[in-house]
Amino acid sequence: MNISLEELKKYLRIDGSEDDDILTLLIDGAREYLKNAGVPESESKLYKLAVMLYVSLHYENRDPSVKIDKLNFAFESIVLQLKDYGGDTS
Repeated sequence: MNISLEELKKYLRIDGSEDDDILTLLIDGAREYLKNAGVPESESKLYKLAVMLYVSLHYENRDPSVKIDKLNFAFESIVLQLKDYGGDTS
């Protein structure tokens, strides 16, 4: 699954490049999280959305005292769907 930094920045409505390193780290973290959750990497749009949601959750909520449970529900729902279909939800 190849998600471009520009595509992600458009999704997050980010201009500029000062956070590119953080965003790249979060993309890698999202892929690792999904792999550890039993979701194989795929080219499906749902997998791409899961990566974008993971990055969004962790980029926009960097304050460790803030709980992000509400948005996590949507992310967890997608992860469950991807696991059920083995990542093949094209």
